[in-house]
Amino acid sequence: MSAPRAGSLVGTRPLLHATMRHDGRLFAPWVLVASLLSTSSVVVYPWVFPDQASREALAVAIGANPALGLIFGPAYDLSTADGFNAWRTLALGGFLVALGAVFAVTRATRAQEDSGQAELLASGVLGRSSRLMAGVALALVGSLAAGLVAGLATGLCGGAWSSSLLLGATYTATGWMFAGVAAVTAQVGSDARTASALAVGTLGTLFLLRGLSTSLDAPAWTRWANPLGWTLETRPATGDHWAPLLLTVAFTVAAVGAAFALQARRDFGQGMLAQRPGPARGTARTPWRLAVRVNRPSLLTWTCVFVVLGVVFGHFTTSIEDLLAGEPAVQRILAAGAASPAQLTGAFVRTVLSLVGIVACVPGVQVLLRVRAEELEDRVEPVLAGAVARTRFYASHVLLALGTVAVLVLLAGTVVAVLAGGADIGVSTRDVLVQAAATVPAVWTVVALATALVGARPAGSRAAWAGVLVSFLLTLLGPTFGLDDWVLGISPFWHVPTVTAGDPDWTGLGWLALVTAGLVTVGLAGFRHRDLAR
Repeated sequence: MSAPRAGSLVGTRPLLHATMRHDGRLFAPWVLVASLLSTSSVVVYPWVFPDQASREALAVAIGANPALGLIFGPAYDLSTADGFNAWRTLALGGFLVALGAVFAVTRATRAQEDSGQAELLASGVLGRSSRLMAGVALALVGSLAAGLVAGLATGLCGGAWSSSLLLGATYTATGWMFAGVAAVTAQVGSDARTASALAVGTLGTLFLLRGLSTSLDAPAWTRWANPLGWTLETRPATGDHWAPLLLTVAFTVAAVGAAFALQARRDFGQGMLAQRPGPARGTARTPWRLAVRVNRPSLLTWTCVFVVLGVVFGHFTTSIEDLLAGEPAVQRILAAGAASPAQLTGAFVRTVLSLVGIVACVPGVQVLLRVRAEELEDRVEPVLAGAVARTRFYASHVLLALGTVAVLVLLAGTVVAVLAGGADIGVSTRDVLVQAAATVPAVWTVVALATALVGARPAGSRAAWAGVLVSFLLTLLGPTFGLDDWVLGISPFWHVPTVTAGDPDWTGLGWLALVTAGLVTVGLAGFRHRDLAR
C-alpha cells in the first residue's frame, strides 16, 4: 500500500466541497432507507407481536423458511424488539448503505472521466489523486451519516441505545469497506458502468456467501473469511461486540491505499481492463440486433450469475430436511399435524423461486433503463431518424427484457429442479419446473412497470426500481408481519400459486397477464408520442 503524494492531492478541499454540494444529496435516499428500515422494526414490533404467543409464532414462521436466512442472516433472539431489529436489518441495512457508497465513488471518479468533466477539472490547479480522494471522502461521510442517523433514530424510537448505535455502526462499516472496493474497481474497470458492475458484483457475491455460511451452519471460519461476516459477529442485542469492526476499518484502509496505488499507474480515462475496439463496420441491421448488441455483455454476465444461483439454491433446497430438522419450533408444528414435511418443502421451493424471480427483475429493468440512458446520450435519435419506427425500436428492447427474465428464471429453475428432483425431499423435477414457469408472469409484471415508466414517464423512470424493492419487501417480510391480503397482493409474486398444493389457484396468473399487457401497451404508446430526451 502506498499513500498518495501531497502534490497529487492539491485542490482536494474545494473539490470535496463542490462534490458534497452536488452529489451529497444523492446519498440521502440511502441514509433515509436504512434509517426507516431500522426504526420501523422497533416501532412496529410491539404492535404486531404484542405477546409471547405471537413472538413464538414468529420464530416458527422464520424457522420454517430457511430462505429468509439467506437474506437476513441468523435470528439469534426474536423475543425482543432489538433482537428482531438486528435480524431484520443488520445484513440488509449494511447492503443498502454499501450500494450507496459504491455509486458515490463511481460517480465521482470514472463517471466524470467518461463524461469529460474530469478532464475539464484537470485543466485547472488540481492534483491527480484529488478526484479519487473526494469520491472516497464523500462515500465515507455518507456512510457515517447513515450509521449515525439510523442509530440515533432507532434509539429515539425506543430501541436500546447500545444495540442501536452498534447496529448503525455496522451500516457505516459496510459502507466504508465497499467505498474501498469501489475505489479499486474504478481503477480496474474500463468505464464507469464496468467499474460499478465489478463492485456491485463483489458485494452481491459476498452477500450470498454470507447467507449460505449462516443458513447452512457452515464452520465459523467461513464467516470470518468474509468481510460481510464480520458485521454479523458484532451481534447487536445479543452480545454487542464492537471488536469485529476493527477488521472493517483495516480492510477499508488497505482497499483505499491499493486504489491510490493503482490510480497512480493507469492512464487517464483508461482502466486496467482495456476496452476492445469495435468492428470497423456495424453489423446490427435491425432494432432487435441493436438491442442485443448493446446489452450483450451484461446479459452474458447475468446468465453466469443465474447458473450459479441455480446451483446455490438447488444445493440449499436439497438440504431442506436437515435445515428444518434443526428447528425446534418447526418440529412442534410437525408433531401437532399443522403441516406436513411435503407442504413445508413445497412452500420453501416457492419462496426460493420467488427470490430468483425478484433477482431476475434486475436485468430486465436494466435493459429498459439502458434505453433511457442511450436516449439522454443522444444515441437514439440518429437511429430513429432513419427508417426505424419508434414502436419497433422500443418493442425490440421490451421483448428482449421480457425474454431475458423468462430465460434466466427458467435456467435457474432447471438447475434447482435437477438437483431437487434427485434428492428425495418430497418434490419432483417436474414440480420445480412448473413452479419456475409459474413465477415468470410475476417477473414480467415488474418489468412491464419499467416499460410503462420509461415509455410514458421517462422523468420518473428510476422509480422502476421501486417495483423490485416493493416486491422484495412484501414477498419476504409481508407474511412475517401478518399484513392483510390486499397489501400483500401489491406484489406480483403473492399471486404465484404453490404448485405442489392440492388445488392450486391459477387465476392470479391470469390477472398478472392482463396487468402486464396493459402496462406494456401504455409504455409503447407513450414512447411513440412523447419527445425524445424529455
